[in-house]
Parts: sequence; structure tokens; C-alpha cells
Amino acid sequence: MPKQTDVFTLEIVKDSLLAIGDEMFETLARTSMSPIIYEVLDYASGITDRHGNLLTQGNGVAGFIGMLSHMVEYTLEKFPREDLHPGDVIIINDPYVGGGSHLSDVGLIMPVFVDGDIVAFVANKAHWTEVGGKDPGSFSNDATEVFQEGLQFPCIKLINKGVVNDALIEMIKANVRMPDLSIGDLWAQVATLKTGHKRITELCERYDTEVVLQSIDRLLDQGERLAREAMKILPKGTFEASDYIDDDGFGNGPFQVKVKVTITDDQFICDFRGSHPQVPGPINCSYSALVTAVRVVFLSITNSGDVVNDGVFRPLEVIVDQGSVVSAERPAPTSIYWESDALGGDLVWKALAPHLPEQLGAGHFLSVCAVTLSGIKPETDEPFLIVEPSVGGWGAATNQDGARGQFCIGDGETYNVPVEIAETNYGVMVEEYALRNDGAGAGTNIGGSGVIRSYKAMSDGQQVSVTFGRNKFLPWGVNGGKDGSANEFYVEKADGTVKGPFSIYARYPLNKGDIVKLYTGTGGGYGSPLHRPIEQIQADVKNGYIALKDAKEIFGVILDPGNFSLIEISDERKQLQKQSGGGNDR
Repeated sequence: MPKQTDVFTLEIVKDSLLAIGDEMFETLARTSMSPIIYEVLDYASGITDRHGNLLTQGNGVAGFIGMLSHMVEYTLEKFPREDLHPGDVIIINDPYVGGGSHLSDVGLIMPVFVDGDIVAFVANKAHWTEVGGKDPGSFSNDATEVFQEGLQFPCIKLINKGVVNDALIEMIKANVRMPDLSIGDLWAQVATLKTGHKRITELCERYDTEVVLQSIDRLLDQGERLAREAMKILPKGTFEASDYIDDDGFGNGPFQVKVKVTITDDQFICDFRGSHPQVPGPINCSYSALVTAVRVVFLSITNSGDVVNDGVFRPLEVIVDQGSVVSAERPAPTSIYWESDALGGDLVWKALAPHLPEQLGAGHFLSVCAVTLSGIKPETDEPFLIVEPSVGGWGAATNQDGARGQFCIGDGETYNVPVEIAETNYGVMVEEYALRNDGAGAGTNIGGSGVIRSYKAMSDGQQVSVTFGRNKFLPWGVNGGKDGSANEFYVEKADGTVKGPFSIYARYPLNKGDIVKLYTGTGGGYGSPLHRPIEQIQADVKNGYIALKDAKEIFGVILDPGNFSLIEISDERKQLQKQSGGGNDR
């Protein structure tokens, strides 16, 4: 019978594990070679217990929550315990198993041995700028099978008993366009694992391995208790929603995805059965990616703190049809998987938003809105490659307007490439970076503005691949709020002609002076626009968020174009004012 440790020591050890996770996260950012990692933070790192249960995870990308534990669980399925040794490092990017998303997201796993036994695993997952494949940047928005999308690492040993698999390293170098970046990021990931390994072994030496294992169990049980306590106040019953993915990049579609959310006293079940089968284009996502998207929404309504581990997710169950667009099977392409997994999470949100108004607002621009731009930098005659997500508009809520110019839910706390770095390192000039004030998303509270970001090519022979989903099926409003606007892009040629709008386009050719203009959507509105207070409408017009014409036609308010003072309100607004005894019109 193991000895019981006092609660204070267990809490200290638990917080030490969380601190180790934070140190691992910072280590990867500080040692990586690619801006997609050290600037955009498109990666995650963390610790699992010896069975693969997530203990702590540092995220730049919210869309990786839970993928690390799936990676470790699959490693344990493939490698018996006797085949794992001190110094081993496993590499995996299989989209269909083991926490897969798309091939660009490469995962590494390392067992932590103490006194000959595995006590934990350290793991990370990072977006490599290049993993080969048919297109620069590797994730191809017109791929038709996974073999076109890059190198596949099917859960194999990169390092065995401390000895590097040099043949694998040479294979990677020979198959990626920017080997210095890819190999540099690989070693940064290894360094992060070694940092976590060292800190965990030090913790076991300081407090005893048995104490650390007890603290791990306590951490997971605490996460479960917090989740179940939060579930007590959730509405009980079954809630349904459906929506559509625009297309798959080949003009096919739309594709319906639907969910039935059942909440009981001790279960939170999301049933996606009946959604569209997997499709020819690369919008398919794996089951693991879908689960991660659902977990993000589950956390938003059950977790007000910072405890995120697999204990939290014990009440959650996600059900799918195998081979569907939200649970694809080999060899379906998955390069732009976020178009389906993000919609899956969004549908859980949409189903529950009317019943949890204090926690869930209207729909947002949703898509990662990814941009891959490549060419030759004119000053150095060297190739460059931009890979980045875009910010856009979030939906309004019952007590606030939507956030302007933020990343989508799947991206989380990431960043895009700063203007100064883009213009210094790449063959482009950023001609415009501004809020897109298009007047969409009207409501008592208005949807947040999307943005306009324009890249001007400074050399001939460039090409841009853009994936802007949620182009036809817009961010949805709630309780009478209006829908938001579309994600879309245009190309303004050097001769002044304008092509577009486009949503998903592979390798659009750009020559010197051409400008690609990226427009992300405004979020959905919340409540009737006729209930928005007049002083707020005046401020909106003054700040350029809505036009005078929209103030009149949508909000029922006629303002003086010179000083924005009130001239008149519409009959419909007067009627609502009378019904509410004066309402907000003052």
C-alpha cells in the first residue's frame, strides 16, 4: 500500500508539472527556426501520464487541445513497453491516427524513465513550414489524396536509445524545399522534449516518484470534478444544429455537417452521425481533429479556470460515422482540415448558444483563412515562403459587441506575421492592414469587424494559395441579430484590373505590382438592430463601423451627416420604443 502524501506537497508537485509544461512551451518558441512557430505560435507542447492521459499542455493553437494525448496513446498501441527505451524519440504526423490533423503538423513523443520505469511522456506538435508535397508550404488546397501533401511519418523512431536515425534525417532533407527550417524546427522540438524530461526526473528525485504519481492522479481527478461541477448548471436535454461547408476547392458542395448534443447530469455527448461522407478535396478532418474542436467549446462552457487535462474531458463523448467529412479515412486529403473540424465545434456552439446566452455569442468568421505566398525575394534572389493564418470578426454576445480582428477559435492565442518582418524577410509590401467595416452583423450588439490585409508582390513569378472558407454560409446571428459577412479575396493586377472574389484558390500567379487583397468576415449580430441604443449608433457611424445608409435602413436611425446628431427615427423603431416604454432611444 503506497504511503499517502499531504495535500500541500501534492499541490506543489502538481503546480510544478504545470510549470514544466510552460517551460517546454517557451523553449520551443525560443529555439525554432520558422516564423510559423516562433511568431505565429502554431504549436503545442505538454506532458501526459504513463498511460497517455494529458496532464498539462501549452497551446499557441487551441486546435491542438487533446492531440498530444492521442499521439501518446497511439505510440503505446504501436510499441509494447519493452520496445520503448530511455532516449527514444518517436515522430508522427499521420492525419488519420495518433492525434493527426494534417501532415504539416509534426508530433514528437519521448518517454520519461525513472529507475527503469516510464512515469510520464513529454510531447509536442508543431507546424513545419515545409514537409514536401506538391506545393510550397506543403498543405495543398487542391490535393486529392494524402500522397500529394508531403512526407508521412507513421509513428516511427527518430531517435532509438539516444542514437539518431540519420537515414531519416537525410530523407527529410531530400524531400523538403527548405531543409534548414524543417530540420531546425525538428531539433527545437527535440530540445523541448529533453527540457521536459530533465525537469520531470528532477521532480521525481526531489519529491519521490510515488509522490509525483499520486499528484498526477490528483490532477486528473481534480479536472474531472471541476468539469462535472460545471455541468450541473448546464441545460439538460438534446440540442441540434446543422450547417454547411461551402465546397472542397473543386466546386463540389455544399456539404452538410450536423450534430445532436445531449447533456445529462454526468455526460456531454456530441453525435455527428449523418454528416456528409468524406470528399475529394482536402477539407476532410480526422476524428482526433474533430474531438479537439469540440473540446475547445466544451472548455468554454465548463471551465472558467486554467485546468486543462484529460480528467476534464472524462464526461465528453464524440460520436461519428467513420469515413465522414469529420472523421476521414486514408487516403482522403486533409491539408485544409480546419474547414470541417472548426465547423464541427461551431455547431456545438450554435446548438447551445440560445440556451447559454451568458457564455456563447453569435457565429464568427470561423475559417483559419490561411495564406501561403511564395516567390523570390528581389534583394537577395533567394526563395521566400509566407505561411500564416488571418484574423477576422467574432460574433456579438448578449452583453457586448463582437471582438474585432481576432483569430478564429481553432487558432486560439496565435499571431500573424508582423508587417515589419513580412516586408523585411519576404518579397512583398503590406499595402493595407485595416478593419473591414462593412456594416454586416447588425444587432443590438454588433458583430466584430473583419480585416483587410493586402500583399503587393515585389517580384515576378510569385504565387499565392488562399483558403478562405465560410464564404457562402455566413457567420450566424442570434435572437434577431443579422448574419456577418463572407471571407473572400481579390487580386488587383498591376494594370488596375480586379479579379475575384475568390474563396479557395490554389497557386494564383502574381507578378511585380500585383496586389492580393484579403478580406475576412464580420461576425454575426446579437438581438434586433432596432434595439441598439442611438448613442451607440452615433458612435458607430463616427468611428466608421457602420455607414449612414445602414444606420437608417437597418437600425432605423437618421443622422446628420455632418455632426451625426439625431434627425429622426423610423416608424418601426418608434413602435418598438412605444412597446418598451421608451426603450433605449435617448
